[in-house]
Amino acid sequence: MSEPRAMRIRPPAVAGTFYPGDAVRLEAQVVADLEEAAAQARTDGPAPHAIVAPHAGYVYSGPIAASAYARVLSRRGEVERVVLLGPAHTVFLRAMALPSVDGFATPLGVVPIDAAARAEAAAVPGVVVDDLPHAREHSLEVHLPFLQVVLGHGWSLVPLVVGQVGAGVVADVLERLWGGPETLVVVSTDLSHYHDHATAHALDAATADTVVGRHWRDLEPDRACGAYPLRGLLAEAERRHLPVELIDLRTSGDTAGDRQRVVGYGAFTVG
Repeated sequence: MSEPRAMRIRPPAVAGTFYPGDAVRLEAQVVADLEEAAAQARTDGPAPHAIVAPHAGYVYSGPIAASAYARVLSRRGEVERVVLLGPAHTVFLRAMALPSVDGFATPLGVVPIDAAARAEAAAVPGVVVDDLPHAREHSLEVHLPFLQVVLGHGWSLVPLVVGQVGAGVVADVLERLWGGPETLVVVSTDLSHYHDHATAHALDAATADTVVGRHWRDLEPDRACGAYPLRGLLAEAERRHLPVELIDLRTSGDTAGDRQRVVGYGAFTVG
C-alpha cells in the first residue's frame, strides 16, 4: 500500500510585512478593525454575495477592507467556499491562474483549496493552473486572515490571480462558481496610486461611481489595479441585475500615510 501524498501548501509570502507575522497580533489587529467597522455597518437587509476590498498593508488599508468584511460577518457557518480574485503584481499574465497546491497558509493556519471548483474553473478557456503567479502575490494573501477570522473553519478557497484578460473570461468563471449561500466572492483591488490626497479622492470618487453604475467597460487599470477581475465581477453583476453599493472610500492619507503621495481604497458590496 502506498503512503498518502503529503499536502502541498503555499506558504505566506508577505506575513510580517503587509500584516503581522505573529498569529496573536494578527488576529487581534483583524478583530479590532472588524469591531470598529461593524460598529458603523448597516445591519438591515441580507448579507452580500460578493464584496470588493483593498489589498495593501493592513496599517493602510485594513480599516477599509474591514468595512467590506463586516458586511459578511453574519455568513459565518454558511459560507463553504470563497472565490477570491486579485490582480497579478509580480508576473506578467494574459490568463487567469489557479494554483496546483492543496492549501494556502497564513499565521492563522491553512486554508484548503477546493479541488472540485478548481477543476471546474480550469475548464474555462483563458484559465491555467500555474503556481508562479501565486508564489509572491500579495493581492490574494492579505485577504486570507480577514476571511479566517470572519468565517472561522469549514470553508475552502478558489484563488485566482487575474492577468490581462477580457471581462468575459472572468465572468464565465464567476458564472460557473457563483453558487448560492454557500459561496462568497471576493475581488481584491486598490484604487488610484501616488497622487496627492485631494486628487486621489476626486479620482476615486469618479471610479466609485463607475463601479456602482456597473460601467465595467469604463474601468481602467490606472484607476484600479484590480481592474481586470473587477470588470468581470461587474459584468456578472450586470448580467444578474445585482446592485453594487459603495460602503467605504478612503486613502492611505486617511489611515497611516502622509497626504502628498497616497493610494486610494474602496470597499463595495454586490448583491
